[in-house]
Amino acid sequence: MSAAAVHGTPAQIRQATWATRALFAALGVLSAAWGVHIPSVKAHYGLGEGALSLVLVAAASGAVLALFFAGRVIGRLGARNAAALCALVMAFSLGMALQWPSFALLLLSMVVFGSSLSVYDVAINTEGSALETAGGKPIMGGLHGMFSVGGMAGAALAAGLLRAGVPAPWQLSAVGLGMAAWVLVGSRWMLPTAPDTEASAQKPHFAWPRGPLLVIGLLIFAGMSAEGVMYDWCVLYLQQEVGMPQAQAALGYAAFSGAMATMRFVADGLRARFSEQRLLRASGSTTALAMAVLLLSGNPWVSLLGYAFIGAGLAMVVPILYGAASRVPGTTPAAAIAAVSSIGYSGFMIGPPLIGGIAQHASLTLAMGVVVLASTILALSVRHVPEKA
Repeated sequence: MSAAAVHGTPAQIRQATWATRALFAALGVLSAAWGVHIPSVKAHYGLGEGALSLVLVAAASGAVLALFFAGRVIGRLGARNAAALCALVMAFSLGMALQWPSFALLLLSMVVFGSSLSVYDVAINTEGSALETAGGKPIMGGLHGMFSVGGMAGAALAAGLLRAGVPAPWQLSAVGLGMAAWVLVGSRWMLPTAPDTEASAQKPHFAWPRGPLLVIGLLIFAGMSAEGVMYDWCVLYLQQEVGMPQAQAALGYAAFSGAMATMRFVADGLRARFSEQRLLRASGSTTALAMAVLLLSGNPWVSLLGYAFIGAGLAMVVPILYGAASRVPGTTPAAAIAAVSSIGYSGFMIGPPLIGGIAQHASLTLAMGVVVLASTILALSVRHVPEKA
């Protein structure tokens, strides 16, 4: 699918942009519900850090494997139909996360969950890239900002429901059903993408990362490693290492997502004024410094503030790099985004389970230092990112 495959009047493009924002927000709500209830999964199945890491590996493995066929699915169904279908699968998997009778079935469901999530993610990012081109102005930062708004709202909702004593299985089932309805309705307002032409069908639906795509993919790997660690382990860190109750620890997820959302909404304006390399360098440096201070302190309030700075620091990494990937010539935006995502989701696959392994043999505090390392690498390597025209 080409970035110019979305056509419509200015009013239709604005309407489709708001619909796509709603789909990004829905993904944020679902991700927050999963992130906040990782301790619930740990407790429900009686898992240690090592076994919990296997759950995260299963989800991340499904996400990476699905990227090899994401471009083909989106090319045939269109972004909006692919997103709607994946939303149904994600909703079912989330709702069943605390219902399976065995650990083996949980692992299998997490593979399905991760697969549907990654295809959904590529679909809405492909739609966003097409709308950005069709509308003639940057919108990717704002779209990813809606993901963060959804994450903040989902985490705050989960915290409130935990305080009210609502059972965790009920919470996940309700979020799953709500998200499915949300996406099915919202996707109807998106502009349909044109079917593959003979020329576009001959282009690869998955581009093996090389050259600029490889560079972008490796930097997304660093950013997603740090981001994945925060999503999957930030609540457990506050609960286990800082000593905060789960309901209060969930506010750390909300602080992280809220700061990320705020920064993403101003990211498009910053991209118009400053070099993207400069913005990425500032992002990596801010994240590394904030995480280092947080880990050395161990104070609840410093931790919450640190989460906010980390969220702000990581906010622009993925929107900038996805936008850069979609502009690489010789392939379709869906294939390019899938290609760099295949490396980036490997960060989700390696980062969070690595934390579990280090925590199992040392401490969770030491393990979270992976965020400092990943963001430092990002800050030092951005000179290899091709600047926008």
